[in-house]
Amino acid sequence: MSDSGIDLRTYVAADEVRARGRALRDRVPVTVRDRDATGERRPDVLEFIRASHADRLPHLVPLRVGRMMSGPFTFYRGAAGLMGADLAGGPVSGLDAQICGDAHAANFGLYGTQRGEIIMDINDFDETIVGPWEWDLERLAASLVLAGRESGVDEDGCHKAARDAVTSYRLATDQLADLPFMEAWTALPDESVLSRAKAQDLLDDFKKAAKKARKNTSAKVAAKWTEHIDDHETGIRKHRFVSDPPVLAAVDAGVTEAVIDGLERYTGTLRESRRNLVGRFAVSDVAFRIVGTGSVGLHSYVALLHGNDGEVLVLQLKQSIASALAPYLSPRPVRHEGERIVQGARLVQSETDILLGWTTLRLGTRELPFIVRQFRNFKGSIDPAGLSADDLDDYGRLAGSLLARAHSRSLDPRLIAGYLDGDEAFDDAVAAFAVRYADRTEADHTVLVEAVKAGKLAAEVPQ
Repeated sequence: MSDSGIDLRTYVAADEVRARGRALRDRVPVTVRDRDATGERRPDVLEFIRASHADRLPHLVPLRVGRMMSGPFTFYRGAAGLMGADLAGGPVSGLDAQICGDAHAANFGLYGTQRGEIIMDINDFDETIVGPWEWDLERLAASLVLAGRESGVDEDGCHKAARDAVTSYRLATDQLADLPFMEAWTALPDESVLSRAKAQDLLDDFKKAAKKARKNTSAKVAAKWTEHIDDHETGIRKHRFVSDPPVLAAVDAGVTEAVIDGLERYTGTLRESRRNLVGRFAVSDVAFRIVGTGSVGLHSYVALLHGNDGEVLVLQLKQSIASALAPYLSPRPVRHEGERIVQGARLVQSETDILLGWTTLRLGTRELPFIVRQFRNFKGSIDPAGLSADDLDDYGRLAGSLLARAHSRSLDPRLIAGYLDGDEAFDDAVAAFAVRYADRTEADHTVLVEAVKAGKLAAEVPQ
């Protein structure tokens, strides 16, 4: 074997790989996934929330708390670390993958490939890490129960969506295990995935989201968020962001220079041809922009670049902090948290943003890691919390199938397929846990709401 660690001299037959996975069932039966929702390492809810604000901008913390108050599903989206504490020490097969780490239902979205196709895949990797593949699947299943409850789906419908997501994951893994390696590796999550996942009822939702996504471009951002300015020195007509605090705010000259310096360093993390592409642009303006729920309070900037004949490109620079799951696993040492996220996305996604990379910004006396990506790259979404029972069920099957493909990039699907061995008891066990964990999350959300009412935490409720 060479220094790369890759052995190209030995072939292991599919039956033998499946047998290795099947042998794990004796030690960890699939039914053990039906268990209590509260883990031994769970912190106090308010202590967890306060600790999660340690690296955030203090003036934005109340806004993050306010967003998490809006409902149990939104609370769940901002509390990946709390679930990590509950999952830690629980039963696992012993098979690790490059997991998303936060595979809730709203973290699957549409985006464009470099060929202009619209595909759907996992699209958030802030928490990505090497860990038990079961953690992603259980987080997805519980999120479907919470999303369904928010949209008014009855309990049977919520349970069915969670169970069908797990069934779809199991079946898709089995199918991937039987495919030629090259075919399994290049399977794209385009519109055809709907039929493969038996999610045809979502076709209208997919087409509607894709149509909207095609309009979601840097040019649209410029039209909506910027004004024209004339550079009299160069004669070039540029754009400048129009502030809309607190979501979009101007930054001082020092921050602007730090962002431009960081972007110049970022190009070194791209492939050579893409460095040449970015090098043809120049930065017109930089602004601070708040994003998401879990990321509120972190440094996040948008950079407006101008190109050929009025062309604009908007890049997002988002501060990267350690995965919320890191305290509960034994991760390899991380050189750069932005690199961790980018490398995780490149390994898991079928296709990544061609301008995805990482950098370090020197802000005052601090050096902070960031990821850089296109801010609008034909991005779109289907809101799982706005779906009917039938559509939520289809969405669960779709997400389960996509998650199986994502895990198969880093973990041989023949191993997982062997472990699951076509056993529907696994589907029942995870679905039961998902309902139980949704109940746990609703109780946690109530703790947060009551703490704000009692004045223990400050909250700024979004308008």
